[in-house]
Amino acid sequence: MNRRQLLIGVGAVAVGGAGIAGVSLLQMGKMSDYDAGVAATRAALALNPGIPDLVRFATLAANGHNTQPWRFRIDPQGVDILPDPTRRTPVVDPDDHHLFASLGCAAENLSLAATARGRAGEISFANDVVRVALGRERTSKPSELFGAIPRRQSTRAEYDGRAISAADLRRLAAAAAVPGVDLVLITERAQIDRICDLVIEGNSAQMADPAFLRELKSWLRFSPREALAAGDGLFSANSGGPALPAWLGPYMFDRFVDAQSENEKYARQLRSSAGVAVFVSQRADREHWVRAGRACQRFALQATALGMKQAFVNQPVEVARLRPELAALVGAPGRRPDIVMRFGYGPTLPYSARRPAQIVA
Repeated sequence: MNRRQLLIGVGAVAVGGAGIAGVSLLQMGKMSDYDAGVAATRAALALNPGIPDLVRFATLAANGHNTQPWRFRIDPQGVDILPDPTRRTPVVDPDDHHLFASLGCAAENLSLAATARGRAGEISFANDVVRVALGRERTSKPSELFGAIPRRQSTRAEYDGRAISAADLRRLAAAAAVPGVDLVLITERAQIDRICDLVIEGNSAQMADPAFLRELKSWLRFSPREALAAGDGLFSANSGGPALPAWLGPYMFDRFVDAQSENEKYARQLRSSAGVAVFVSQRADREHWVRAGRACQRFALQATALGMKQAFVNQPVEVARLRPELAALVGAPGRRPDIVMRFGYGPTLPYSARRPAQIVA
């Protein structure tokens, strides 16, 4: 969304209906209240946490559209993470690939948090359920990945273009090493430009699909109060946009968001990024999609620990006809790429909301 155009449009609407707009601006809530609510979900983990508090850390994981498509089933020996079919996104993710990758992200957070508090945290997968077994208490093993969990975010902004050192690239690759998943790091500008071309082609296809736009809009949140009350979805402020009254946001989206403006935004963001990470599972099945999510989460946490930002640019894997070209580009012909992330150094934006652990467990 072009911020300048959007603000001009907001002004025009407000002038045309000053009374209504004034009331709505008051009703949309304050960013300070939103920030306080979000901070509570990201509070430090207790030294002797109960399992629900470990689940809270699991919910801070990356996931598509911030739908949080998971449910947690707790027993004395561990936690089962199950898919929540009511939170599917069947247009952008018709075979639930992103959903199962999101479960893997949550499992990795849960395992890291449990291990940091002396409960082990072994991950397994069977019958579409991700199991995190919690062993007997032993010496706690906090890690820098665990420490990064509350600070990680998908930062949908322009970065500063600085290069990443070879040593830090090796640390990113080592952190993301999960059996069954290959990581390809792209830092050469010509290859990043090729990725950008695929992102733009995929975004153009998605923006031309009315069903995609309807699904996306159903997960958009525009006011601080709306975003905090829902505890999910894509809040405009999380992407650097202005907060808007809930009634006005959808109108402004329809008025100002189109393929051209989005393509220009993605081009700027990729040009400003230090590199692109592409995760490719060795097999295209749900177990390996979970593993890809685990690798992706570990990469994002390591990047956060190193002071970097990252964000998904998954259009080349979401538009099926583009996957073979992406696979060839990263040296994995015949395989299905799972996740594409750009990374680099950039700003911290408002954090996204999460549903409380007592709702999902």
